[in-house]
Amino acid sequence: MSSLTGPQPLKTSPITRIAEDLRYERRATVPFPPGETRFSMKRTQRFGTDPLAVLLEAYARYGPVFTLRILHGNVIFLLGPEANHHMLVSHAKNFSYRDGYMADLFPLLGDGLLTIDGEFHRRSRKIMLPAFHKEQIAASIDVIHDEVDRALEPWHAGRHLDLYEWTRELALRIAMRALFGLRNEHAPQAAHDFEQALAFYAKDYLVQALRGPRTPWARMQEARVRLDALIYAEIERRRATGARGDDLLSLLLDAQDEDGGTLSRAHIRDEVMTLLFAGHDTTTSTITFLFYELSRRPEQATQPMELLLDETLRIYPPAWIGPRRSIEPFDLCGVRVPGGAAVNYSSWASHHLPDVWEDPERFDPQRFAPARREAIPKGAYVPFGGGSRTCIGMRFAQAEVDIIARRILERWRLDVDSGYKLKIRQMPTISPKHGMPMTVRAA
Repeated sequence: MSSLTGPQPLKTSPITRIAEDLRYERRATVPFPPGETRFSMKRTQRFGTDPLAVLLEAYARYGPVFTLRILHGNVIFLLGPEANHHMLVSHAKNFSYRDGYMADLFPLLGDGLLTIDGEFHRRSRKIMLPAFHKEQIAASIDVIHDEVDRALEPWHAGRHLDLYEWTRELALRIAMRALFGLRNEHAPQAAHDFEQALAFYAKDYLVQALRGPRTPWARMQEARVRLDALIYAEIERRRATGARGDDLLSLLLDAQDEDGGTLSRAHIRDEVMTLLFAGHDTTTSTITFLFYELSRRPEQATQPMELLLDETLRIYPPAWIGPRRSIEPFDLCGVRVPGGAAVNYSSWASHHLPDVWEDPERFDPQRFAPARREAIPKGAYVPFGGGSRTCIGMRFAQAEVDIIARRILERWRLDVDSGYKLKIRQMPTISPKHGMPMTVRAA
């Protein structure tokens, strides 16, 4: 088998997934950590709508290692600096992505970097790393500036807009052009399709399990078909014409292993889909939440941009949860954890722990100023994950967000609509549930 050949496709049947979870649970050789282990639909529904509160309450009661039964299965949560470092860095090899709930993304994303493990993940990441080197990111800066200026051209004082929707389309245009050389006339429809597909993951657990016509599952699959058509058309065009560029798609098309094996068109599609998703969703939520906070605290707009972004990512880390499955039993913070268990870390919860962060709900960019930053415990701040699976596009995303935010602040301020109340949804990244209605004002 070629080293560039991916794993067998995951099973997506809800019944099969539940049966596998229950088998893992029955095979546990040590007790689950303390927590709430009895079935509770109320807890399940509350976790689906307000997971941050659920996790912080459980942390206060049980400590950094605890169990919650969510729907049918026990899920172990590891929160705080020591837990994050254990899962992401020091003992990362004891946790599987593909066997955990990250597999829920497979029906949309396929076998991209988020849903693969082992040697295939290592080799796939190695192939893609050159596209995210500093030199390559620097070459994309002009593209980012061009797209941002184009998107800002219609702005004027008094204009009313949904900043979340505006940023989603802009970020997707940038990702399509800078990373994949895709034609931008497709960006509005692609942004709509991504929104429709990701909305599936914001539904209640039982609703996600429904199949058949007109279900959320069917609508997600319809959106996937349209996105697939766009990506496959570009793959076939490049292969037919030999057209290449300084973009990630070209790297994927030309990648070979020692035996001359290449990535299949399906795996190229999966990596493109994964990075289009990650490459625009993170930027969209970060820009939206940044200007939400600045509209409430306009005096903070004079803070250095890197501090503003660090604090936004602390309060609103887009990739808010990291689902895994433990391989072997392990000990953490004096608690024994079984092997074969669903184990999650949560950057969102860890970034709001009152015994780690002073006044964690307050938007305070100065907590990342050099003198105070040095006091942040190792593993406390993990908006991009950590270790060998740190977000591959982290530097690209930081550069993109920095440019968008600076260009807006040069001329404008944004006021959130009076009476607006922020509600957050998880789909699977966090975002404002009802968009972000704002009015453009002269700076």
